[in-house]
Amino acid sequence: MSNLLNLERVSKSYGVRPLLTDVSLGIGAGERIGIVGRNGDGKTTLLRVMTGEEEPDEGRVSRQRGLPIGYLRQTDDFSDTHTVREVVLGGRSDHEWAADASLREIVTVLLAGVELDRAVAGLSGGERRRCGLAGLLIGDHDLIVLDEPTNHLDVEAVAWLATHLAARPSALVVVTHDRWFLDAVCQQTWEVHDGVVDTYEGGYAAFVLAKAERLRQAAASEVRRQNLVRKELAWLRRGPPARTSKPKFRIDAANVLIEDVPPPRDRLELQRFATQRLGKDVIDIEDVDLARGDRVLLERATWRLGPGDRVGIVGVNGAGKTSVLSLISGELAPQQGRVRRGRTVVLEHLTQALEFDNPEGRVLDTVESIRRVTRTLDGEISASALLERFGFTGDKLTARLGDLSGGERRRFQLLRLLLTEPNVLLLDEPTNDLDIETLNVLEDFLDGWPGTLVVVSHDRYFLERVTDSVWALLGDGQISMLPRGVDEYLERRSSEQQAARNERTASRDEVEQAPRPRDEVATGASKPGDLPLPPQPRVKPGSAEERTARKALARLDKQLVRLAAREAELTEALAAHASDPERLAELGKDLAGLLAEKQAVELEWLEAAEVLE
Repeated sequence: MSNLLNLERVSKSYGVRPLLTDVSLGIGAGERIGIVGRNGDGKTTLLRVMTGEEEPDEGRVSRQRGLPIGYLRQTDDFSDTHTVREVVLGGRSDHEWAADASLREIVTVLLAGVELDRAVAGLSGGERRRCGLAGLLIGDHDLIVLDEPTNHLDVEAVAWLATHLAARPSALVVVTHDRWFLDAVCQQTWEVHDGVVDTYEGGYAAFVLAKAERLRQAAASEVRRQNLVRKELAWLRRGPPARTSKPKFRIDAANVLIEDVPPPRDRLELQRFATQRLGKDVIDIEDVDLARGDRVLLERATWRLGPGDRVGIVGVNGAGKTSVLSLISGELAPQQGRVRRGRTVVLEHLTQALEFDNPEGRVLDTVESIRRVTRTLDGEISASALLERFGFTGDKLTARLGDLSGGERRRFQLLRLLLTEPNVLLLDEPTNDLDIETLNVLEDFLDGWPGTLVVVSHDRYFLERVTDSVWALLGDGQISMLPRGVDEYLERRSSEQQAARNERTASRDEVEQAPRPRDEVATGASKPGDLPLPPQPRVKPGSAEERTARKALARLDKQLVRLAAREAELTEALAAHASDPERLAELGKDLAGLLAEKQAVELEWLEAAEVLE
């Protein structure tokens, strides 16, 4: 296996903090590597150094000559004046990308519900993310580098992406906190921490087992080392007069042992908060109709949540998961039916929003304004001590809320929520912006939390870890229980999609068999999911009709290339003459005529292609 990229004794620091220290690593052709670590420990920095976006302070990065690298960053650099078609497909027309099965699959899955001719400026953050991922996967790269690719993808899309990447011959390096995805895709796991990168064979499960074994061995060594430390310290502390008579080499050896004691890692610890008593009646949704705009989310739906229930909700983006949480919390009223809440219910709702009402507020002051002393199952605790257990230490205690990172904001929001001692928790995408170490601690906390829990999450590992049952919004107006969890959800979604494809194929076959005028030809569709399937062959290979159709396709392809080039020229001219109304009107007229001509040529191309299918 040839090496595509090597890091040789690479070091990189920001300010006084070293993120990478003397790191040596290599990536071979076809290898699939997952990178994990705490937020801020240098995962993204490692990707930037690998791809050449940043130079190391020391060491060397060597790449195979001409190595094509596809890099998905956490933020895109799309021009808001471009359309989805331009940023994802390079301006390709429907007939160009739809004829390629692999391109068609990528567009259909990742851009479902996104119009190709829609302006990028109007897209949500999640839609922009999916556009970036689709554009990268359409390209031909020997090395694919992905920074948090599963953000904003639903469970179904994450499962598709894992299958797609595992089947590609490209080497892959991915930073992700999605542990199910790591297991499904990666052959190696790299852990970035304290300036070093530890390597492990296998995905997340293998990484956890191997790390546990390393820690066990390290613990045995640490016990021996600490015993020696205590012995040396006891010997040195027999008094200053005695110490001056000790051989110097013994003092130096003891000091080395003391200096080698590592500082405690700053880790999040979720305190066992007291929880108010929860009665038998919690939440009852009865014969509810719920709609957002003209989209019906629930129709005469009934659902009951009892004390201690631990429920996960799944569904495609836009199915109404967040709306159901808002319905439960009372932030959203049903159009019909009712939502009953028990008298003892104390409910808190962790939303996806990361903004604060007062971004100028300070961390400690804000918590103290809610409660100076908090009651926990282990006793009372002050606000500052509580914050330290949530990972806010040192200058973070006086930091502005608006200056906190995404992960810190998420932790702070959860802390504020728990200060009210709720007995019903609604968590909407709680794993966003949290690293794996924090997720482990959050899961441990929820294991012992006695209240009712409702979780909406695309993180399959987290969902299966903290809930006892999975319910789905499948587009039929109901909340359906899935006894076999996420696996059953994916199977049902796949069956529904296959049934829809079969139905479309059957209806198109009927249309093909029916007599029709010459000018009634398929014109394609504005949405990826509506693309026509190839019809059955119409002509015999080698016939005169086939030769005529192939000549027509060759001619029309050249025509389409010429028209696309002219379209690009006119678009540039429009931008260049933005301040000249008369010239803009003239160019706009030319562009409209060109687009009409292009559409006619595309229709003619489709007719000729149908003959050859």
